[in-house]
Amino acid sequence: MTHPWPLFDLRVRTARLELRLPSDEDLLALLNVAHAGIHDPDTMPFGFAWTDLQGLEFDLGFLKFFWGARASWTLSAWQLPLAVILRDQPIGIQEVRASGFLERRTVETGSWLGSTWQRQGFGTEMRAAVLHLSFEGLGAMAAISAALEGNEASRRVSEKLGYRPNGIEFVAPRGHAVKQDRYLLSREDWRPDQWSVQIEHLETCRGMFGLSPSTKAAAE
Repeated sequence: MTHPWPLFDLRVRTARLELRLPSDEDLLALLNVAHAGIHDPDTMPFGFAWTDLQGLEFDLGFLKFFWGARASWTLSAWQLPLAVILRDQPIGIQEVRASGFLERRTVETGSWLGSTWQRQGFGTEMRAAVLHLSFEGLGAMAAISAALEGNEASRRVSEKLGYRPNGIEFVAPRGHAVKQDRYLLSREDWRPDQWSVQIEHLETCRGMFGLSPSTKAAAE
């Protein structure tokens, strides 16, 4: 039986990982991963310093972000934060989001991994998974990413996947300006054959993105 919120049935699988919309049980496991550490406290890799929050404020903010992504979903603006699962263990989040996707065919991505699972190639693999979903499954024409100054891990992932530099901007996650490099991956530069990715149950989700369910996704 199809889930009333069909995105809960969506699966994106790579050689080592499964990406899925997190259940509330998954969120509690991910909250524990986040508590265990994501980055050096002396650095801030995110444009919004959510990891600086403490105690109940951190916990409530964490859960409300994911619940809010579900509640605020529209065809014109959506966020799809997918749990990254390794051997039945949630280890991080890989998000893909868009505004005006039907007109612009452009997505943006963001992610985090628990410290235990960093520097093992998972960051590249999970981003490749949502790029495959975006380009091959949803028909995107471009994907945008960004890396704050000093976030070499994010920068390396973008470079490995074929993104090109796309300007700079300044953000202030901790109250002072920090340079952020922007990157763009066009469909022409995307190399799907380098990655083994399977998408399951996308057809029943296509209406959530404003796409015709009568057109079979190339990835399925």
